[in-house]
Amino acid sequence: MIGPIVSTIARSLSLRPEQVETVLALSDEGATIPFLARYRKEATGGLDEVQLQDILELSAQLKALESRREAILRSVEEQGLLTPELEAQLRAADSRTVLEDLYLPYKPKRRTRAQMARERGLEPLAELIWQQAEVPDSDARVASFVSAERDVPDAAAALAGARDICAERIAEDASLRQEVRQLCQTRATWSTTIAKAHRDTTTRFDAYREHSEPLSRAPSHRVLAMLRGEAEGVLKLKVGLPDDEATRVITTRIVTRPRATLAGELKAACEDSWARLLKPSLESELRSDAKARADREATVIFGQNLRHLLLAPPAGTRKVIALDPGLRTGVKLAALDATGKVLATTTLYTERGAAERAKASEVLLTLIQKMQPELIAVGNGTGSREAEAFVREVLTKSGQVLPVVQVSEQGASIYSASPIARAEFPDLDVSLRGAISIGRRLQDPLAELVKIDPKSIGVGQYQHDIEPGLLQKRLGDVVDSCVNAVGVDVNTASPELLAHVSGLGPKLAKKVVEHREKNGPFISRKALLKVSGLGKKTYEQAAGFLRVRGEEPLDASAVHPERYEVVHRMAQDVGVPVKELMGSAERVRRIDLSRYVAEDLGLPTLKDILAELEKPSRDPRGDFTAPEQRDDLRTLEDVQEGMVLEGTVTNVAAFGAFVDIGVHQDGLVHVSQLASRFVKDPAEVVKVGDRVKVRVLSVDLARKRLALSIRAVTEGGAGRAPQGQTRSQGRSAPRASGGQGPKNPPLAAEPFNNPFAKLRR
Repeated sequence: MIGPIVSTIARSLSLRPEQVETVLALSDEGATIPFLARYRKEATGGLDEVQLQDILELSAQLKALESRREAILRSVEEQGLLTPELEAQLRAADSRTVLEDLYLPYKPKRRTRAQMARERGLEPLAELIWQQAEVPDSDARVASFVSAERDVPDAAAALAGARDICAERIAEDASLRQEVRQLCQTRATWSTTIAKAHRDTTTRFDAYREHSEPLSRAPSHRVLAMLRGEAEGVLKLKVGLPDDEATRVITTRIVTRPRATLAGELKAACEDSWARLLKPSLESELRSDAKARADREATVIFGQNLRHLLLAPPAGTRKVIALDPGLRTGVKLAALDATGKVLATTTLYTERGAAERAKASEVLLTLIQKMQPELIAVGNGTGSREAEAFVREVLTKSGQVLPVVQVSEQGASIYSASPIARAEFPDLDVSLRGAISIGRRLQDPLAELVKIDPKSIGVGQYQHDIEPGLLQKRLGDVVDSCVNAVGVDVNTASPELLAHVSGLGPKLAKKVVEHREKNGPFISRKALLKVSGLGKKTYEQAAGFLRVRGEEPLDASAVHPERYEVVHRMAQDVGVPVKELMGSAERVRRIDLSRYVAEDLGLPTLKDILAELEKPSRDPRGDFTAPEQRDDLRTLEDVQEGMVLEGTVTNVAAFGAFVDIGVHQDGLVHVSQLASRFVKDPAEVVKVGDRVKVRVLSVDLARKRLALSIRAVTEGGAGRAPQGQTRSQGRSAPRASGGQGPKNPPLAAEPFNNPFAKLRR
């Protein structure tokens, strides 16, 4: 029988209840999202990873809601106040907000003014006011509540206490609270002013010196920016609520007899309830909701960027010489073989005079001639242009032709000092470990970047302000998805990479590596069952994502062992061994899938099998090509307005994209400059790792800001900023051809500096 949680999820996500029920059941049995998405398509109805994640997240939310509902029911029942009507309302509540509103009158709280008024015997007077009855000789009636013993010295004190009781009743009215909440959600504003101490100085929050916008429409990056500015004491942040309208709504609902004897007291209680109780509560709630919404949106952006970065095309099994640039401290060098093994390390002092430079040239040339590298990787941190120029100088003098590739250093210093790096290279200096990481992330970005906390990679939006648990889960899911999409060679993978394989985790990954080191390479997937603690269930989850090059050719493919028998039948029907079937598109296309359909094996999985047989062990990340950059650009001073350059997208935010053109300062392509059409989400147009052509709109040397445009290149010059005026000075974005201005906000509406933590070395 389909339960209420399953029905709610199916209805919310427009899925069949049977799909949801199956996914939840398989997940409870230990099935992971990558496994379900790839190897259980028949059971789930072909749901992808995003849909599966949505099901599990919504299930967790609904279970948490049910848990809270039961706790509230127990609390109210223990107080002896649970009526059939209240129980029905609590059980019908479909959100945490509604549930908490209903519970508010019964929730244990600190002594309030209303509670103290009740203790002084003023509840009957409050009830008299609440009922809006005609009260003959009201002064005498109020005076009857005056009592020195109960700390009610006069009529004014009695009425004040009674108003406090009424105000609390109003604030705890669930339906009224929801009505006022909806009004505030629609009409609330989010405004900032600069703090007094910073009024005469330039700050990175200058875009918010005098800023106001509807809270409901404030995008995540602006919400997080304003909250950070407030936290740093630079901004004063205020949530503006519609006081007059809110008071009018409350008064209209509560004061139904405005001419009643004590109606003025009830009206005053309404005003007090809003100002003292409801308004502060809703302000806090709206701020919290805005932060939570911004966190969710920011984690989505971070996850998208991280996915594109991790799935960047690898250079693959090519020998690499990697350089970690430095000026005074020298350039750290690491020579790696095709598998990433360290062959040599040294330090080149290229900026200490002609003699040291000549010596460094000789060392580099000797290494090049000895190991015959296929690529030279240069980190893009401080001194990167100088290091690249030095390398090209050596190559030119020696007649060598080698691609020189700039590699992002984001997080390299974090890795270098980490326990993982110390365990890998206990005898090497921290800075030399950084050079190794740079070289390896060129060979295989995914395998190397999984060793670094995703928050330190620098492709997020205000990642240090996001709720840590939410961010950690989202990024962990992305890393898991990427690792399993590519597959892992079990005989060469690090424990950090293996830990993300479906079903394994850190402990089992470590045991797999220990078994490999003790007993030699795995010769088959089945040999994994000899690893201590790796049982049949884990093997089922992990095997399809692990690659083993041995006697069974399918072990090196994405075909799951549970389907080997089907593939062997296919090969037999075609008349060739499995090894000859794999990679032969002509033979694979002759296979009639209808002959192999079974109760638990449908066309979706069979099509996946055929795709794998046609191109076995294919890498979904694509082919690597080295980007080209101009040799005459080394610093921001070399960049001139109007230049058309090629760069690499390093980050995508809600307001645009950052592009590295090779001058150690990423430029911003505002969302209005991404395309000639309206762009709602920059991720629709560009992604991290894309190579794009951009036109320089403006260069602000004082603040080290660079404004770029992709649209200006495609439109043949549109979008160029006039001489002497930068976008950050408040000029609106130029109109597109045809006389229609872009619907995106102008560049001046956003903070112009890259808000992401740039973890340069």
